[in-house]
Amino acid sequence: MNAVSTKIEGHPEGSASWYEASARDRIALLLDVGSFKEFIGPEMREVSPHLPIFNLPEAFDDGIVIGKGALNGSPVFVAAQEGRFMGGAFGEVHGAKLTGLLRAARDLKDTPVLILFDTGGVRLQEANAGELAIAEIMRAVVEARTAGVKVLGLIGGRAGCYGGGGLTAGCCSGLVVSEQGRIAVSGPEVIETNRGVEEFDSRDRALVWRTMGGKHRKLLGGAELFVDDTARGFREAAIKLLGIAGPLGLETLLAEQDRLEQRLREFGDASDAIDIWTAMKVPDAASVPAMEASEFVSLADSVGRNFHDAR
Repeated sequence: MNAVSTKIEGHPEGSASWYEASARDRIALLLDVGSFKEFIGPEMREVSPHLPIFNLPEAFDDGIVIGKGALNGSPVFVAAQEGRFMGGAFGEVHGAKLTGLLRAARDLKDTPVLILFDTGGVRLQEANAGELAIAEIMRAVVEARTAGVKVLGLIGGRAGCYGGGGLTAGCCSGLVVSEQGRIAVSGPEVIETNRGVEEFDSRDRALVWRTMGGKHRKLLGGAELFVDDTARGFREAAIKLLGIAGPLGLETLLAEQDRLEQRLREFGDASDAIDIWTAMKVPDAASVPAMEASEFVSLADSVGRNFHDAR
């Protein structure tokens, strides 16, 4: 048994919760043992210049860890957001670190990028700088993919993947999600604040999970792979997705546009995720939220084949 398999299969940390882990722990559990080398590490203290103005605490890494390591023996760049610091929100320094990593991958052309999303969106205290950072990140993702680089998103953290994080995830080559991997442009509280509790009750955990959670994203075709909430699950899925993610080209973009237009035509009038699952011929759709991960994966694969074959 080599060092990699010992870490994931024989070590109890392999079954550790991805949701509960910190950004640095996720990297350590995802990559080959001892392979990670951090860029712009703690000793450099690249912190936000904006937070002190609001008497808010800084973080030595500004809530994101970036660097290079190995996954199953192959080199990868990796960025992990820390959802425990300001909800993983994007600011000027946070965004610049991710943009720089993506540009390095673009220039090298042969090293994939793994983004471990855990974010509520843009920091309100750095609104303009944060929004600009999102635009730069999205452009950098597209440029990297155009250069032939695979950019994968792994989503299953405490903060979910909202706002600019959700937009950036949509630009990736592929996504791995767990049930906790909520993805949306607007978070539950934002929707409720702007549209009222009658439109969306942010305190209804079941509603939030079935509307934005990983199961719904997988069934809708918005994520390639669904995994249980374990470090082992995310690692194995990342290895698999690196092997099947395709290049970005005009055909890819046109196919995605067609898929989204078709989805809107078929489900645009649905008022709840369960209505969508029922329309997709999911057996006993109301039981989906309570399904164990392995059961759901089998269901999703079956429904996906049947649904697309019927079109």
